[in-house]
Amino acid sequence: MWFFRKTSPRRSKVRKSIYAGRSLQINRLANTDVIISLLLWLLFIIFCIPILYFDSIYQTRFLDLILLSVIVVLVSVAAAFYIHHYQKRIIKNHARAGALVGLFVVLLAITKIGMLTTEHTAWAMGTSATAAIILAITYNQRFAIGMSIFYCLFACFAAGPMTNITRQIDEYQLTNFRLFLTMSAGAVTCCFSLREIRTRMKLLEVGTLAGLMVFIIALALGLLAHPSGANKVFTNAGTHAGVTIGVSVLIQGLLPLIEKVFRIATSMTLLDYSDANQPLLKKLAMEAPGTFSHSLLIGSIAEAAAEAIGRNGLLCRVGAYYHDIGKINKPTYFVENEMGLASRHKELSPAMSQLIIVGHIKDGIEMAREYGLPAVLRQFIETHHGTTLVEPFYNEAKKKYEAEFPQNGGPPLSDTSSGQRHRQAPPSESEFRYAGPKPRTKEAAIVMLTDTVEGAVRSLPEATPTKIEAVVHNMAMKRLQDGQFDECDLSLRELSQIEASMSKTLAAHYHGRIAYPKAPDEPEDAQSQQNRQAERKKQLTV
Repeated sequence: MWFFRKTSPRRSKVRKSIYAGRSLQINRLANTDVIISLLLWLLFIIFCIPILYFDSIYQTRFLDLILLSVIVVLVSVAAAFYIHHYQKRIIKNHARAGALVGLFVVLLAITKIGMLTTEHTAWAMGTSATAAIILAITYNQRFAIGMSIFYCLFACFAAGPMTNITRQIDEYQLTNFRLFLTMSAGAVTCCFSLREIRTRMKLLEVGTLAGLMVFIIALALGLLAHPSGANKVFTNAGTHAGVTIGVSVLIQGLLPLIEKVFRIATSMTLLDYSDANQPLLKKLAMEAPGTFSHSLLIGSIAEAAAEAIGRNGLLCRVGAYYHDIGKINKPTYFVENEMGLASRHKELSPAMSQLIIVGHIKDGIEMAREYGLPAVLRQFIETHHGTTLVEPFYNEAKKKYEAEFPQNGGPPLSDTSSGQRHRQAPPSESEFRYAGPKPRTKEAAIVMLTDTVEGAVRSLPEATPTKIEAVVHNMAMKRLQDGQFDECDLSLRELSQIEASMSKTLAAHYHGRIAYPKAPDEPEDAQSQQNRQAERKKQLTV
């Protein structure tokens, strides 16, 4: 019988591993982030169905309500899978997820209220353009296009054939598929044409282009459906296009609010923070001029490197301006601000010096929060050293330890208050490393590498292009082997392109110059006279 059969140990081991793998998958699915995301998804459906099908609820058409609710649930499931596939970080960022749900619910409610009061489908067109522009500002273009299409589906349900309890929509207005196609054309145009906002006219340009596209599509579809009603079709198409353009003007005024809700910083905001009159940059220039000059150079190098791999160069440049603001509190403890004075670390132990150097990260984060620096810029302060080793003070601590306790003298001992003697451990690398975190974006990784490379190149006695290229490659490989790029998805090909860009920019910065010729009657300085006398003595000796 089956219960007398012997089970092989190998089969039992395989079954246990399968059960363990399944339980691990269940635990991953049942974590807190997923549960909160599911609750937000259910909350969206709970709010969405009454908004979209207010007519059916008012007229107690419950069968229609059930069938249409099934459609909404299926579309919501598709949208959830799309978010999971292309913007998985939203699952962990509950504030972003809540803002996205709130955006859709508010815009759908505006669409429904507008349709019930004015009976014009231009409300749906306006809210779809609004959703597309906001999504293009806060996310990448691909995700914005996909989510905009999903919103257009919901907006079509909100518009519906019955916007009023007793009356129909005007036959010349866009409805159903024609409305969806027109909204999709406007939304896709907004997403494709809005990559970043660097000028105040950008949103108006995007709105005008989208309005032109909406006008053409609405006019063509209207004339196909009603060839004899050209005047009404033309007026209707112009209304939809005008609403689209008006939306861009409205969003221009609401842009600061959008940035705060979604916790982002547009290119216009970054340009504002790049101004040297910003309080933090002005304070850095006054109290730590060497660090300020270093930050400006880091910004130009990082911007070129980021653009070489298709990343946000402006973000790298502005982030580099602020990455060392923590040095404002103790500027003279950093070599670029010594201004020819003796190093203050000569009077301190390596451990104390390490605490001061590492402390500029914490000080910088506190100052950034005090001055309201955006989170997208604070990441450069936190991660520009990652978990790297403070090598100068670690090596100094090792030398001091070896000098005090030579290895041939046996294990080192230390006295305690009880009179007993215990063994001392040598300096550990973990004690002399930055606390992190490591860079989580490619822009942050570029600023980290630029900071390291610029300091190494500056220490070269003669910075030739060949030496600069060798230093850049060695420092990049050192950071790679140390695991500093593990969390930012930086590929080896991109790292090679970054190295090439940095080498080129640094070689251009540390270029050679021809000495200025002196006039015949200009007196020579002391050094020139000494060199001339030495040359004469040499000739006489020969």
